[in-house]
Parts: sequence; structure tokens; C-alpha cells
Amino acid sequence: MLKLQQLARGSQRICLNLLTPGLKVTRFQFHLKKMEFSREKRLKARLAGDRRGDLYPHSLQFYLQPPTENISLAEFENFAIDRLKLLKVVENLGVSYVKGSDEYKSRLEREIRKLKFPFRALVEDDYDARRKDHISHFILRLAYCQSEDLRRWFIQQEMDLFRYRFNELNGDLVEKFLKYVNLSYGAISKEVKEKLAVQLLNSTPGLSGAKVEELEFYKVPLQDAMDLFRVRRVYLLNAFAYVPQTDIVAIVLNNFRTKLSKALALTARSLPAVQSDERLQPLLNHLSHSYVGPDYTIQKNIGKISLEHIDALSVKSFPLCMRQLHKALRDNHHLRHGGRMQYGLFLKGIGLTLEQALQFWKSEFIKGKVDADKFDKGYAYSIRHNYGKEGKRTDYTPFSCMKIILSNPPSPGDYHGCPFRHSDPELLKQKLQSYKIPPTGITQILELVKGMHYQLACQKYFQLTQDVDDIGFSLNHPNQYFAESQKLLSGGREVKKEPSEPESSQQKLSSQKSTNSCSIPISSNTEADTELEGLDAYFTED
Repeated sequence: MLKLQQLARGSQRICLNLLTPGLKVTRFQFHLKKMEFSREKRLKARLAGDRRGDLYPHSLQFYLQPPTENISLAEFENFAIDRLKLLKVVENLGVSYVKGSDEYKSRLEREIRKLKFPFRALVEDDYDARRKDHISHFILRLAYCQSEDLRRWFIQQEMDLFRYRFNELNGDLVEKFLKYVNLSYGAISKEVKEKLAVQLLNSTPGLSGAKVEELEFYKVPLQDAMDLFRVRRVYLLNAFAYVPQTDIVAIVLNNFRTKLSKALALTARSLPAVQSDERLQPLLNHLSHSYVGPDYTIQKNIGKISLEHIDALSVKSFPLCMRQLHKALRDNHHLRHGGRMQYGLFLKGIGLTLEQALQFWKSEFIKGKVDADKFDKGYAYSIRHNYGKEGKRTDYTPFSCMKIILSNPPSPGDYHGCPFRHSDPELLKQKLQSYKIPPTGITQILELVKGMHYQLACQKYFQLTQDVDDIGFSLNHPNQYFAESQKLLSGGREVKKEPSEPESSQQKLSSQKSTNSCSIPISSNTEADTELEGLDAYFTED
């Protein structure tokens, strides 16, 4: 497992240039062993009456100015992982519950509090939370600006998080925030509201007279309220729209989205400078291909899987990607190297020993066009290599969902990849029908796929095949799918009612490591990924 110290080998500092929306280049510096604002210094500064609160006068922001302070690599790691956890919970809750519902809000607030991000706008002494919110956003902005798919995902989750936090503001704080981000939308006076009460009531759907009296209305330039104007949801007077507080969030969100989208495009333009730093680029790559769960290189069930049971297990407990690979192997008696890597490491993770793996692959390949001698010379070495018994003795880790989704897309004749990401929707529908998934379930899965929620589509597949209503975890890894399925089938686990706790197993694992181990879970495959380039040479025979 790669340590962050290894990323910074040979230097105590990493300087990273962030391109701001105003085309101003700012240095974001990371120190390995100490940071400018340590806890002790912060406490002393607070006692001395410093003005650090002026940096973050509001719990919410548009992230217009990048951070300029010094920060340790350990803090860089923790901030990035925590925000990534939060955004993944935002995504999961967004398709599991109605956005804005009490259940949605309570679960999201619980996660925000647990990860120590700003959760209560009225809390004044939350400088550390606001600082973490600011810095972590810019770290992930660097990681998620690298492709259109990544940018789209990042913008959507940041917007949903922003919407929740904005809706938690009261009237005074909304006005304060609008001034803070230079949006000149002033709340109209009580006298003006009384004068326009009838017009506001008639032009704003869903409002009663009592609600008009209770709600704040904002005077917004028409060009900023065109979306509401098109659907006739606002009252217009002299080129201004009178927008209720319940709808002002749509205008602010549109503004936030525009600024964030431009900022990501500019950040992507500055990437070559970042990519030239061989210490930082692997970390950013692995943030965007993130997996923050258990390390399935550690084989708890090694030797407990029988080769005779694999066919049955593939139906009961394999995720769709591995079930597809297993079927292709049985049908064709061969898989190309992408499929062998993805499926072989998965089998290793569920407990197949090296000897079992050699027997499994050989018995299948010799049924096709590969004889025993050719297998021993062309394929056996690569299997031993996977188990760390050849070459540089790297113990390869099974691929996570994000790695499968974002890396090495399948070509014609390939069977690896994620079926929810890489399959044609009609072919996916046919496959699900052949697996006896009910029509309503297929419709739900295809809707998630259409929205590019591929891991959530896999979670829905898990629910339908395992016959559970709430799986109680966030699915991030094919081997996690297998392990959770086996727990259910063996009665070793009750279905949880807490879908926003995907990281507990990783936290438990981390607590067992030494306190000076500065390893980053999402980059645990960094060395392995470097080695994979060399390993591909051993899979050239198709």
C-alpha cells in the first residue's frame, strides 16, 4: 500500500498551481511535516483575538478564491477523503429519498456532522469546519476536472449539497449570503409585500395568502429569473421578478453551477502543470477513481471457496459484471486479458488460492483452443504474477467499481467493464430479463443508468436479486457485493436501515493501523497500477 510520504519522496513540499476563474494563478502549498496553522497556533491565535473569521464570514460559499495557506499532506489526504465520502452519500441519498424530505435532510445532516463540515449556519465558531469545506472542495476540483464525466458528476453532487445547505438558511442569513456572493437580490419590505399580495399570490403556484405573509420575497432582475419566467412561476414588474424564498434557491443554484462549470474548465486547462509533478498526479488520479472501503487483497476466506461451487455462487452472489465474465468464460472457454485481470483478481479476493486459480483457468482454457502446454507457457505465469509470486512480487488488489467504470473500457469481443456503464441499454434490459429481474426493477435500474448512477444501479440489482428492501450500505466494490450477499444468505447479517454509512469498515480497518501510517485508502492501488503496465505484457495472447 502506497503511503503519502512516498508520493512526496525527495521533497518536504509540494507546490500546486490552481487556476482561478479570474485567470489568476495561486500557489496552494502542501507541507509534509508541519503546517502553518497547527491546532496549537490556531488556539493561540484565537486567544490573541485574530481575525481569521474574516476569511469565512459565512458557512456557505461559491468557492471563488482558492486557498493560499500551507497544509500538510496528511490533512490534504483527510480533507479529500472526507469530502469524497460526503459527496457519495449525497449521491446515494439523492436517489434513495425525495430531496428535501425530512428523512433526506436528517440523514445528510448526520453525515455532515460526522465528517465535521459546516452543518449549522448559525454556529459562529466553526472556522475549522469552514476551512475544511473550502480546501477540500478545491482538492476535489483538481481531481474531478479531468474528464467530462467526472466534471458532470462533481457538479451535480456539489449542487445537491449546496441546495441542502442553502435551504437550511433563515431569511436574514439568506440575505447576508446573497450580499457575500455579490448577488444583489434584496428582500422586499413588508409594505411592498402587502401592496402586491394579490399579484404575488396569483402568480406563484402553491401559495396561500398565509404563506405569502410568512415568506420572504426577493426582487431579482428578470435575466436572472428566466427559468422561473418561462414556466410562469413569478410575478413581473418593471423588468424585475418577485421570487419567493422557496424559489430563490433555483436562481442561486444556477449561478453557482455556471461559476463552478467555468472554474472546472479553467482548472482542467492548468492540469499539465500538475501532471508534471510525479508525486501529486497519482494521488489526484486515484481520488477521481476513488474507492474508500476495505482492502480485498487481505483474503479472510482464503481456501474456503470450492471450485465446484463457483457456478452456483456466480448466480447467487456475484455482481453483474463478474456474473457476465463467468458466463463468457464458460461459454467461450477464453477471456481476453482485460477480462482475465478483472475476473481473476475478483476470484482471488473472494478466497481462491493460487493453486485453485491455476486449476480453474487451466481446466477452462483447455476446453477451447489452448492446450495444456500453451497454457503453462503463456498464461500460468500471469496468474502467479497476480498473486505476487512472480516479477516484483506485487500483491495485486481486486478492482473497485470506480476503477472498472472509469478504466479500460471494453472493445468488441471483450466482456470486462461495468455492464451498467458499458452495455447498450437494450442489451442490458435483455440480460436483466434473462436473469428474471421483474419489469418494475428493470425500469428502476435503467432510470439509474440513464442518470449515470452506475453503482446505484448495481445496488438496485443487489436488492432485487437478494430480495431486500434496504441493503444498508453503499456499494463500491464487486468483492463487497459478494461478501454482503454471502452474509445475507448465511444469515450472518441483518439488513441495516442506515444507507449512509459506507465507510465504517474502512474506519475500523484504519484504526488497526499504526498511528504514523499516513496511507490513503483510495490510493492503495497506486503501486499496483504502476505495475499493471508491465503486467499487461504477460496477457498479450488472446
